Amino acid sequence: MSCGKPHATDCRDVLEKVYTYLDGELDEGNCVDIREHLDECGPCLEEYGLEQVVKQLIAKHCGCDKASEDLRAKVLNRIDQVRSELTG
Repeated sequence: MSCGKPHATDCRDVLEKVYTYLDGELDEGNCVDIREHLDECGPCLEEYGLEQVVKQLIAKHCGCDKASEDLRAKVLNRIDQVRSELTG
């Protein structure tokens, strides 16, 4: 996905790192880059909001249960498919 506008950090890079960002696993420099991008890019902010809501729902309903790697891969694959359909 790309909004078509030039940014210091490309939209695709932001969306690829959004899970790591939400998990608090990025270094401060990358966090700053992503926050700045989200502040100026409506389409990515909208996508980020969706990602955050999905993550919160999973946390709420799954509690502390850790998803298997297979389940995680399937969910991420499906999100990529839907994202491609929406932007394609």
